[in-house]
Amino acid sequence: MDRLLYIMIKCRAASKIAQPPVKERARRDAARRRSPSPREAPVRFGLHLPQSGPAASAEAVRRVAEHAEALGFADVWVSDHLALPQGAKYPPSSYILEPIATLTWAAAATQRVGLGTSVLVLPLRPPVLLAKGLASLDLLSGGRLTLGAAAGWLEAEFDALGVPFRERGARTDETLELLRRCWTEDPVDAEGPITGARLRKMRVVPQPGRAIPIWIGGLSDAAVERAIRSGDGWHGAFQSPEEAAPLARRLRAARPEEGFTLSMRPSWDVLRDGPDRVARELDAFREAGFQHIVADPVQRDLDAWLRCTDAFARVFALA
Repeated sequence: MDRLLYIMIKCRAASKIAQPPVKERARRDAARRRSPSPREAPVRFGLHLPQSGPAASAEAVRRVAEHAEALGFADVWVSDHLALPQGAKYPPSSYILEPIATLTWAAAATQRVGLGTSVLVLPLRPPVLLAKGLASLDLLSGGRLTLGAAAGWLEAEFDALGVPFRERGARTDETLELLRRCWTEDPVDAEGPITGARLRKMRVVPQPGRAIPIWIGGLSDAAVERAIRSGDGWHGAFQSPEEAAPLARRLRAARPEEGFTLSMRPSWDVLRDGPDRVARELDAFREAGFQHIVADPVQRDLDAWLRCTDAFARVFALA
């Protein structure tokens, strides 16, 4: 009996040692409540600006950016093509305002709304020039930029700019490294054998003063692995929830941290497709773990774009 009592006392003592103090357990429980899993976190909503086609103009970009900010959208977005073959099937218009200039114009018209690229084709631009332009945009806007970036897909566009198409993956990886070094090192000692950049104690200032989030775009295995290896998130486009869910699982398994953002730009226009479809697919994207959605109107004039923005805001419960 004495031995049994001794064992019971030891077990109780051990259990007390194994358990953290009450205050510590409460602190950990509170921390878990404050840090929801990516699937439980609220979805943030962005809006593509009227940057291309007949709706594109300085007034349209300004008014839609102002309206999106007033409605509570998290950010506004632009796309990227510098040159397109005549008669190309996609994108639907070759009239596309340059993305960094467009975001700068939108930034000047707004105070809070974020600014994003969906997506910037990195290998088409010299990395140091790009680092300077993006850092300047981020500084002038008060730290509002998210860089969506990808390797590109249109070979004729690479030919037009004199950039070897087959090097696009390696150029993208090298540009990502040089961007981050230009934004964090002063002076910069770096070399890019593929892009031709040679920096020997070079000052690329001003620097942004923060880590500009980089969301890697693309659906290929190489793009997904690049997002896992080098990205702060992944930004997809034109996928259905069923198509996107396996990619989301793969990305989240490799990058489980909440700070790694899963973003999608679906092929939605709520005036064309109706609010029921948008709401249904939004629920599916949320269930798949997406934390950010970019609405992408396809309207051909400013008034219709603004009506579409209002309709998206209602579906997203922003208005």
